[in-house]
Parts: sequence; C-alpha cells; structure tokens
Amino acid sequence: MLKKFISYYKPVKKIFITDMICAFIMAVCDLFYPMITRNIINIYVPDQQFQLMVTWLVILGLIYILKVGLNYYITYYGHIMGVIMQSNMRKDIFEHLQDLPFVFFDENKTGSLSSRIINDLMEVSELAHHGPEDLFISAIMLIGSFIALSTINFPLALIVFSVVPFLIFFAMKLRIRMADSFMETRETIGEVNATIENSISGIRVSKAFSNKENEIEKFENNNEKFKQARKKAYKVMAEFHVGSSFIIDFLNILVLSAGGIFFFKGYINFGDFAAFILYIGNFLNPIRKLINFVEQYQSGISGFKRFTEIMDKKIEADEPDAKNVDTVKGDICFDDVTFSYDNNKEVLKNITFNIEAGKTVAFVGPSGGGKTTLCHLIPRFYETEEGNIFIDNLNIKDFTRKSLRKNIGIVQQDVFLFTGTIMDNIHCGRFDATKDEVIEAAKMANIHDFIMTLPEGYNTYVGERGVKLSGGQKQRISIARVFLKNPPILILDEATSALDNATELLIQNSLEELSKGRTTVVVAHRLSTIKNADEIVVITDKGILEKGRHEDLVQSNGIYAELYNSQFKNMI
Repeated sequence: MLKKFISYYKPVKKIFITDMICAFIMAVCDLFYPMITRNIINIYVPDQQFQLMVTWLVILGLIYILKVGLNYYITYYGHIMGVIMQSNMRKDIFEHLQDLPFVFFDENKTGSLSSRIINDLMEVSELAHHGPEDLFISAIMLIGSFIALSTINFPLALIVFSVVPFLIFFAMKLRIRMADSFMETRETIGEVNATIENSISGIRVSKAFSNKENEIEKFENNNEKFKQARKKAYKVMAEFHVGSSFIIDFLNILVLSAGGIFFFKGYINFGDFAAFILYIGNFLNPIRKLINFVEQYQSGISGFKRFTEIMDKKIEADEPDAKNVDTVKGDICFDDVTFSYDNNKEVLKNITFNIEAGKTVAFVGPSGGGKTTLCHLIPRFYETEEGNIFIDNLNIKDFTRKSLRKNIGIVQQDVFLFTGTIMDNIHCGRFDATKDEVIEAAKMANIHDFIMTLPEGYNTYVGERGVKLSGGQKQRISIARVFLKNPPILILDEATSALDNATELLIQNSLEELSKGRTTVVVAHRLSTIKNADEIVVITDKGILEKGRHEDLVQSNGIYAELYNSQFKNMI
C-alpha cells in the first residue's frame, strides 16, 4: 500500500524535490541560530568584537529573510502538490468506478462511495504534503541538534536524548489503537453520508408518506454511531497528546536540571548553557512535528486504505482475445444459461432460446421470473454462471464490452436523467451526434413539441435526476437517446410503463418503426403493447413455459391467456 501511495509523487516529482530542498535549507538555518548566539555570548561580547557581532547579526537577519521565501514555497507549493496528488487519486478512483461491474454498485451505497472520493482523500492530501516534509525536517533537526549538542557537551546531549526511546515506545503503543479508531470513524462518516444522500433523494416519498420522524431516526442512529466512533478516536488522541506532552515537559525539566548542575560544576560555561537551551527548542520542534505526524499519518493512511480497497476491486476486463465488432446483424442465442445473484436462489436456470435478427421478441410473466435479469445479461452487466450467450454466432465474451454495448440500446423502466439540460441528456445516446440529429431523435420519440414549449427549449435544465419533468417526459427523453444511438439491437424493459395511455399510443408507433429491421427484446407487463411481437415468451421462476404469437397463445388457454384475459377484464 505504501508503494502505491509513493507512486502518486511521480507526477509532482519536481515540486516534491524542491520542497524537500527548501525544508532542508530551513532546518539548517534553524540550526545556525543557537550556534551564533553561543559565539556572541562566549566570544564577541566578552572580547568586545563589535564588528564580528554586527556581521553575524546581519547574517542572522539574512537567514530569516531567506526563511520567508522558503516558508512561502513550502506552504503554497507544498499544498499545491497535495492537491494535485489528491486530484490524481480522485481521477483514478472515478475512472476505476466506471469500469466496476454492476454487482459492486448493488453492494455499495452511493453516499459511502462519495465519502471515499471526497472526504477520505482530503486527509490523504494533507498527509501527502506534510508527511514527508515533517519527517525530513524532524530527522535533519534531530540529527543536527544532537551533533551540535554533542560538540558542546556530549554527556549532557546523551542525557537529553535518553528520553527519545520512551517517546517512540509510547507512540508505537498507541499507533494501532489510533489506526483502528480512525478507520472506524471513516466508515461511520460514510454511513452518515449514505443516509443523507438516500434521504434527500427520496424526500418526495418521505413527504408523501409523512415519514419525517422515521428518516430523522435513521439519520440519528448513524449520526450517533459516528459520534461514538469520533469520541473513541479523540480519546486515543487525547491519551497520545497528553502522554507525549508530559514527556516533552519532563524533558524541559531534565534539561534545566542537568544543565544547571553541569553549569554549577563548571562542566559548561554560560554561553554553552544558553546555546544548549536554544538547541533544546530546536530539538522539541521536530518532536512535536513527529507527534503531529503520527496523528496525521493515521488519519491520512486510513483514508488511503479505503481508497485502495476500491482500487483493488476487479474491474470488468475484456477477454484477452476480445474483438471490437463495429456492427452486428442481431441474431441472439441463449444456450442453457443459468444465473443467480450472490449464489442465492437461481433467477434463471437452463434458459435456451433463439431470436432471429430483425425480429421482435417479448418476454412476459409474473414478477421475479427473471425478465429484467435476462435483459441485463445480453450487454454483460452481469456474468452468467453457466451456459453462453451468442450474438451472430459469436460468444458475447469474445466482444469487447464497449463494442458489445455500442450495438445495444436500452430503455429501462427506471429512467435516470443526469443533472444538466435536455440536450445534454439526449446527447449521451451518441456524443458525436449533431444538434439536428438530436432534434430528429426527439421528434421520433414525440418529445420535440413539448421541448419547444419550454422557455429555454433544448437548453432547459431538468434538475437533479430530471425532477422538473414528469415521468412520461423523462421516459420519452430516454427513448430519444436510443433513437439517437440507432443500434441494431434494442432492449425495451418496460419502456412505456411510466406513460399514460394517450402518450403510450404516441410513441408506440415510433417504437415499432424503430424496431423494423432491428432485433428487439421487449419486457412488458402491459400486454396490449406486445400483441404485434413476432414471438412472445412466457417466463417464470420455473423457466420458459410458453412461446408463440399473441393469437396462438391466447387460443391455447395457458398462462399467457390467463394474464391477457385478466388485464382485459381490468380494462373493461
């Protein structure tokens, strides 16, 4: 994991190296001050070397001016470096999410994923900037201080540095507890974000059912978990800071006591004692940096660990010999296909059927029979457990996923519109399409006339998830996407379910026109919309039970006839 973290320094190598050089020079500058002070007290003042004293004071002033520039670079460009690294991590994880299979998103909450992308990487950015810098400066200051103190009085230097092992032991002892606490905090804030995202997305449902109290209760439960996790983390932090602060305070007493004794015994003079006190200040600063680093490291590395957990998830990889297939005729064959979610009860078992290119085949049956699942298997949103699916006698696993899905257009029951304009949402069907082609697709979906009544026309913003549009309007925009894509294979999964009867009639003819010459797979509960299908397949949790044209299935008095007659009675 550390190797992966270090790899993100490569694009900002120049800034990092310059930052380290500046940090090194700053540390050396800080080491000069006690030595200059010592010489002024021990030599220049007693020997009345006024000119040398002024010279070294000017040098000291120039050193402080140099530190201003160095500090500016470290503070500004160091943070810029962290932001660039954070941006690259965020880009990588977002691109990785695009390639993860459907099953990953079935198992992970949107709010929790957002927390990993945004909140966790903020702490990683701080660690990326301050971590190496603090470690480097601390190492230079500790080594430099020890060498300087040793030149002044080696026994006294050993007494001072004898405290360091106790500080290291104390930090290591609490490190694991801090790591666990920060990881728990990350997880709980992810749950809080997921609850907020879910509640806000469903606010209309919540209001419709007067579920305010229930939503508040769910939020408070997760918020309480976060509060308790944060308390635990702060408890460990408090123990760490109190313990380390006590050791540092004890070190001050130790220096004053030992230094005072050495001064009284005549082992050091006044100037050496003053320099020793000043070097102790230089010695304590890196220790404080190291203490802060331990906390920062645990916070940042827990965020990076959650980042790598996602990055380590297996993506939808194409087979080694997969082909880019530009166009297909549209022959579809299911050969003894079996599928289940998470190794639970099989949704599809030993399903076999053929669809000839250009034909329209409708799948009907009770809910839970696997109709939508069957549609998801064709573009490889999920992988079959057993059996194979072929398009034009070529196993879909031999297609690259991109070229496979390029040949398939899908209109689903659950319509999703992106935040943006109507033009943007239709355009995602084919981004290289011209404005005229977008408008033509909208006309074919019978949504153009409505769009033109809007003040901004195609530039009208639809709101988050298309909240400013009705269900039927959103559905017709999603249908316009497929018209624009113009694929050889169509999957219509309850494509007209959100439409009223009048609107359904408007677009049904358009869908039938679009289906001509294309292979069309239709899932429908409203059986009146599939009467003209070339074949109707009745599928239940027991598999395929009936096949045939509408008239034949009605006359057979089987499951389809029962479903059709029950709907017909409800319409009377």
